[in-house]
This record gives sequence, C-alpha cells and structure tokens, in this order.
Amino acid sequence: MTQPPLAERRPTTRVHHGDSVVDEYEWLRDKEDPATIAYLEAENAYAEQQTAHLAGLREQIFDEIKSRTQETDLSVPVRHGDWWYYTRTREGQQYAIRCRCPITDRDDWTPPTLDGEAPIEGEEILLDANVEAQGHEFFSLGAFSLSDDDALLAWSVDTTGDERYTIRIKDVRTGKLLGDEITGAAAGATWSADGSHLFYTVVDDAWRPYQVWRHRVGADESDVLVFEEPDERYFVGVGRSQSERYLVISVGSKITSESRVLEADDPTGEFRVVLPRREGVEYGIEHVVVDGQDHFLLLHNEGAPNFELAVVPVDDPTQRTVVIPADDTTRLDDVDVFKRFVAVSYRREALTRVAIMPIVDGGFGPLEEITFEEELFSCGVGANAEWDPPFLRLGYTSFVTPGSVYDYDLASGTLVLRRQVPVLGGYDPAQYRQERAWATADDGTRVPISIVYRHDTPRDGTAPALLYGYGSYEASMDPGFSIPRLSLLDRGFVYAVAHVRGGGEMGRHWYEDGKLLAKRNTFTDFIACAHYLVDAGWTTADRLVAEGGSAGGLLMGAVANMAPDAFAGILAEVPFVDALTSILDPSLPLTVIEWDEWGDPLHDPDVYAYMKSYSPYENVGPHAYPRICAVTSLNDTRVLYVEPAKWVAKLRSVAVTDQPILLKTEMSAGHGGVSGRYAAWRERAWELAWILDAAGAAPTT
Repeated sequence: MTQPPLAERRPTTRVHHGDSVVDEYEWLRDKEDPATIAYLEAENAYAEQQTAHLAGLREQIFDEIKSRTQETDLSVPVRHGDWWYYTRTREGQQYAIRCRCPITDRDDWTPPTLDGEAPIEGEEILLDANVEAQGHEFFSLGAFSLSDDDALLAWSVDTTGDERYTIRIKDVRTGKLLGDEITGAAAGATWSADGSHLFYTVVDDAWRPYQVWRHRVGADESDVLVFEEPDERYFVGVGRSQSERYLVISVGSKITSESRVLEADDPTGEFRVVLPRREGVEYGIEHVVVDGQDHFLLLHNEGAPNFELAVVPVDDPTQRTVVIPADDTTRLDDVDVFKRFVAVSYRREALTRVAIMPIVDGGFGPLEEITFEEELFSCGVGANAEWDPPFLRLGYTSFVTPGSVYDYDLASGTLVLRRQVPVLGGYDPAQYRQERAWATADDGTRVPISIVYRHDTPRDGTAPALLYGYGSYEASMDPGFSIPRLSLLDRGFVYAVAHVRGGGEMGRHWYEDGKLLAKRNTFTDFIACAHYLVDAGWTTADRLVAEGGSAGGLLMGAVANMAPDAFAGILAEVPFVDALTSILDPSLPLTVIEWDEWGDPLHDPDVYAYMKSYSPYENVGPHAYPRICAVTSLNDTRVLYVEPAKWVAKLRSVAVTDQPILLKTEMSAGHGGVSGRYAAWRERAWELAWILDAAGAAPTT
C-alpha cells in the first residue's frame, strides 16, 4: 500500500453561537459502522507498510529493553498486620503475581528478599494476574483490597479497556472464591472495619464515578445506594483514612471539593459532611490524634492558592488552627498521617519534597525536610500500611537513577535503601548527565526544561533530540528513570521535558496561567522550549521530535499547526486533538467536568471562539507539516479514537507535505494502551523506532 487510505467525506454541519462549521469526518465516530472499522484497519496496514523498514530496529530495541530488565523480580514487601505483602514477576509472564508471607519476627522491620528463583518461605499467592488474564486480549487489575483482618480479598478486573470493572471476593484463608460478584463498577473497593461490607463506586453513561454503593458480603440482598452526586462536574470516590478510623467519600470537580465521613466500624450509618462545598474551594482531610483527641488535618486553598494546612476538631471543623501557612514559593500537595508523625509532601522550585512533622504534646513540631543530593529528582511517600511504624517508606528516582525504595529511619534521620530497580547489562549512571535549563516564553516567563543525555553527546547541534510535554490539569512531569529511554540516549539522543504552563511544576499559578482563556501559553511555552534546544546547540529543527499523550496530544496537535517547521516529527499518543467538538458535547464521557479546565464553549461564545482558535482539528491548514504519527486505542473512554482518526484524515486532505502521516490504532485496548509488560515493551519499541527514524537517527539498512 504505497498510498495512504483516504477517509470518505460525509459532510455534517454544526452551528454554535452563529458559527456554522462543516465537519467531513465526524462519521468516523460510529465504531459500530463496518466502514469505520475497515478504515482503521486500512490505516493500521498503511502504518505497518510505511514502517516496515524499521522492523529490525524495533526488534533490536525490544531486545535491549528486555535484556536490561530483571524479568524475575520482587517489589519491596509492605508490612501490614501479621504479613508482608508484595508483587513479583516471572520471566516470560506478562503480569505480576500478588503474594504475601508471614512476619516471623515482629521486632524486625527488614523486608524479605528473593533468593534466586525460589519463592519466599511461607509465601501465599493471593492473585496471579497471568491466570486471571487467560482468554482475554486485554487485562487490567483495578482494586486489590484486603479486609482489616487480612482475611478477605476484594479485587476488580477490566478485560476490554473501557474502565468498567467486575469486583470479586475471596477468602484468602481458605482460597475459596465467594459468590459475590459486582459488575459495572469503577476501579476501587473499600472495606468496612469489620470486613462485613464493601464500598465501591459506579460510573454513569459518561464514565463519571457518581454513586457510592454498599455491599454486604455473602448476603442475598440488593446493594444499597449510599451517596449519589447529581452535578455532572463532580467525580466521586470512596476510601479510608490512613488511621483506618473513618470511611471517606470524596467529591470533587476541577476547582471545588467536599468530604463526607463515617466511622468505619459503623458501615450502615450515615455519612456526614465535613465542610460544605463552596465554589472554587478545594480541600482534603486526614484523621489525626492530638493530645488523645480526634482531629482532621485540613489541606485547603481558601485564600491560599498554594494551599494551607490546618487542624480542626472532628466535631467542629470550622474551628481552624493553622499548622503550615500558605507560601508563594511552595505548593503543599498532600499529607500522610501516622500515630507519631505527619509526612508532608510539597513542591518547590519544580521539584517534589517530603518533610517529617512530629506530633507532640499540644500539637505539631517543626518540619524536617528529607534531603537528596541530585540536582533533579522525584521523591514521594510510598506504601505505608502500618499506623505506628519506625520507618517511613519513600520512593525516589531521577533521570539517571533507577527507581529506588527507601525506608526513612525516624529515630536516626537516616535513609535505608531497600531496593533499586536493577538495570542489567552494566548500566553506569556516571555515563549520563541531567541538568535544568530555562527557556524564555513569548511573554517573558521563564519555563523550566529538564535535559538528560550521555556524557559524550556533542553539543554542536548535530545530536537528535526528543522533547516531551503535557501541560494540563496541574499534572507535573517530574524526573524519572526509564529503561526504554536508554535506547535513545545510547544512540546519541538528547531527551528533554518541557515543564510548560498548565502543569503544576511551579505551583498553582503555573497551572492557572495555562488553562481556560490562558491555554495558548501551554503551546507557546513548548515552542519556546523547542527553540531553546536549537539555540543552545543541543540539536537542530530537522533532528528534533516532539512527543505528548492525551492532553499532551492536544499540545502536539496545536504546535503542529503553530510551528510545523520547528520539528522533524511529532508523536501524538491518544491525542485530544478534536477538543472543541468534544467539549461542546455534554453527552460525551467527561465533557461537563472538563469545562472547569477548558471553559464552556457550549454556553459561552468567548470560550467557543478561543477554543476554536487553537483546537488542532479546527486549525489544520495548508502547511508543510513534519512527519506525524498518532497512536490510539479503539476502546479508549477518555480520549475517543475518533479524535486522532478525524485529525489524520483532515491532515491528509489539507496538509501540503510529502512527509508520511500515520494513524495506528490498538483494536483491543483503552486509554493506557496495550496490557502486559512484553506487549507494552513492543509498543514502546515501535514508537522509539519511529522517533529515531523521524530524527534521521535510524540505520539506513
């Protein structure tokens, strides 16, 4: 197939705010239409034909990923009650196995480790996902929740990628599968204190979690609706406080939140509101005991854009005492509460931080930040299941340091390394460099860029480069290690992350300056970062590839229209490129809740005009676009496959370019792509080979 498939033009017209728009490819939205499936399959065949010359490179990269990965491995066990809980993998198997083993010495907090291929002594297999996945092309584990007495396991699975899960329950003492089965649930499941009831959420037709239900284990009776949120802007979740004292229903839109609590030992009681929702005020709670009295720690943004931490009595949450005041330089993110201390997570200078705050007589002691030596890094509180531990489990990584698990010794203030992800084949972090640079945006704003490369990469403009970006929902693209990325770095690539506005790297204002009617800042920031890489001698435009997924795919589509000559190639994964059409339609999944992020073009003509000015599909023009590859999944419920399908069809009909424009659709997956680690490695190898080719760095034979 030397010519790309051409989608049939079936014009439809929509009118909003007096603006009449003809859409020739909207018919591709109907995935029940055989013509749609035939078109997607033809696109897949064309993508395979156009990249056939990369087959050997793809296999080589897959082998590199596989050879660097310790396939038989063990996570660091987490202690709860009388057991150590962990996951392990076996060579040749796609999925992890969930296990536990008994604690033999209650005074010893050193987690067990693997001894070669042999299982840990006393191991019990709780769930083997390889067995559960048999007969399914796609498999995703959602909930994995044990009752407080470690006797009952509730887990959920999705076998299509549509994020609707089936919950089952097993008595792990006997291995007996109970008759309970809950279908159509969201991913999570939460136990009452006595293990008699299970709480879960369900999603509506727009895939919004909106109801909390209560299920009595083993009962031949209908489940009970506990809470329903009618406002389509709000998502609903249910969980437990870290102390396990309270069940908590969390209700939140993009800008407003509310919490409801119930004692976990009273599962049939009534949930009560902690603080009534107020438009624009976000808050979260955690139970804490101070001087023998129950309180909530309240993390909120009322009059505090970067959030403030206060303590309030459980019986009167309006009586606040400030614990950590708001700070323009520090964005408070989260708190994890234990019997004797609070772990505070925050962000400063575009890096994550964790500090310990002791609980003392009368309140709280001073913050003590846990420090690390690298210039760029990510740290965060890990899995901590005990209420009164002598250690705090932490996760740590950087662009050059593989993922590491530490236990922070509270008594000595020292870090104990429990595990670092092994990288086989002689990986030497000293051979790589990471650094922070700053681009200048059109309005003079300094935009941080993280850069990683091999120490011997030339700085003369000859190196190929990959620039990654996201820039929405206050999500931060923090430093992290990647085994697949080594296949680029070892081929001379410079890898950079543009920390553009719309993300959360620099605090709440960084997010506010890249959303709603300031959204274009996200795109111009990314273009400024691309220009910086060229001007600073890292690469040239004809060797620079851009990558982004989901809302980052919107970024890719926008910069393709705004600066097509700045890139040699653009890889857009599950891209939100038909943003205006989607946000105009409140019947589509997630649209109404997204109005707080993008604005409401359905009812506000100014928002409509602004979104139309940048929405990628709306702004495809007769430009000399670079190579473009869009990757999507047929069963994606977050960004529907139709968006990249329409985008590619329109690019083909309008663009003035001789560069290939590809669409690759996974026909049995969801938003996260294929399931199974080997399948995921092959998918990433396919993408990396395309990136190498687009940058002119792939072998010619």
